[in-house]
Amino acid sequence: MFKNFSKRSTSGSDGNVVQLMPEARIDQPDALPVAKVSAEDAELSAFLELKSRLHDALLDRLNLSVIDKIQPEDLRREVATLVGQVLTEEGNPMRSEQFKRVVDELMHEVLGLGPLEPLLADPTINDILVNGHRNVFVERGGVLERTPVRFLDEKHLLRIIDKIVSRIGRRIDEANPWVDARLEDGSRVNAIIRPCSIDGPSISIRKFSKQPLTMDMLVKSGALNRTAADLLQGLVAARMNVLISGGTGSGKTTMLNAMSASIGHHERIVTIEDAAELRLQQEHIVRLETRPPNPSGTGAVIQRDLVRNALRMRPDRIIVGEVRGAEAFDMLQAMNTGHDGSMTTVHANSTRDALGRIEQMVTMIGLELPLSAVRSQVASGLDFVVQLSRLSDGRRKVMSISEITGMEGDVITMQDLFVFRRRGLAEDGTVLGEFTATGIRPFAAERLRAAGVELPNEMFTVREN
Repeated sequence: MFKNFSKRSTSGSDGNVVQLMPEARIDQPDALPVAKVSAEDAELSAFLELKSRLHDALLDRLNLSVIDKIQPEDLRREVATLVGQVLTEEGNPMRSEQFKRVVDELMHEVLGLGPLEPLLADPTINDILVNGHRNVFVERGGVLERTPVRFLDEKHLLRIIDKIVSRIGRRIDEANPWVDARLEDGSRVNAIIRPCSIDGPSISIRKFSKQPLTMDMLVKSGALNRTAADLLQGLVAARMNVLISGGTGSGKTTMLNAMSASIGHHERIVTIEDAAELRLQQEHIVRLETRPPNPSGTGAVIQRDLVRNALRMRPDRIIVGEVRGAEAFDMLQAMNTGHDGSMTTVHANSTRDALGRIEQMVTMIGLELPLSAVRSQVASGLDFVVQLSRLSDGRRKVMSISEITGMEGDVITMQDLFVFRRRGLAEDGTVLGEFTATGIRPFAAERLRAAGVELPNEMFTVREN
């Protein structure tokens, strides 16, 4: 496995040579003003420099073409032996815990994504945000916090980005300075580099939850109450068309996953996503995913293509991860032509804004449809809108469950069945409030009853706190 020469490239799936590691030695970190270098920063810089030297020595002796054929335990023993040899040659003794840390991080560099690996393995982290090689933030429980993780320099960070994109046959360079990708576990990645990213490369990773949240777990976390959860499960079982709306990071996909658990196992489901995140529990599922253009600018497959193709696949339900453009028109057509029980999400700050965004997307098809006709399609296609939000304290909440009742003139009419009423802030910044019924029974109660979903009157009774 170890050789006296460097073998640093291998063939990708498309036959092209993919550069796995740079030929040049990693540069030293940019010098900081002496007055600003703390003892902790100096120690970290020394550790990164040592790891860089060991990494270079490892590359000089490691045959990368056989990496995937070596068991991780065997590779770890070889790496530990190499580290011990180099430290002995340098006369640089090291404590056992430091030695283990060096070996761990070298394994991450060779097999994984370097400094990001411990963050990816941490189940409490939802998002990883890299702002240049010195600043790495994570989100835990909806709150951003800075981490001590650092890359040696910009070239080190670029090497990690190259490893991410090369695994899926993509490239990122000055001509293509940003890329959307997906890790092997399903986590979504966006990377952008200079010249578009002024302060250096940036990475945003939305981690893929290994254990999808169920409706019971959402109730336990306080995202909504048990009564509202029963209503949402009933809407799915009764094949109502549901639009889930909310801002970035508000939990739209999580809610879509939780609600989809109520779909019958005898139904054929087709899911359509930009990046596959949905984890449905049913057996009869066809998962479709868009494809970006290749380096020559051709071969792209957009969501509208997949929605139109899905209509020919005999689906009982169509679930679109998120509508962003003209595919909204085809989605509404499906909802209005026998594919009841379909669901999708949209970025919007309120239920009324969500409907407005759907209207705007429909106009993207280029047909000169009158606004009244577009709104009529929206009102007849969608039955309920679930509005989500991430509050200032980081918690994700269902803000309202609203029913679309029809049209009055050119205006789509809605009524709120459940709402989250805010009462202020606690001293620790926690948002105070409660999720409560409004006292209004759904207009579609008869349709729900005909589908076998009973909604007791007590479900919609306003309870005083």
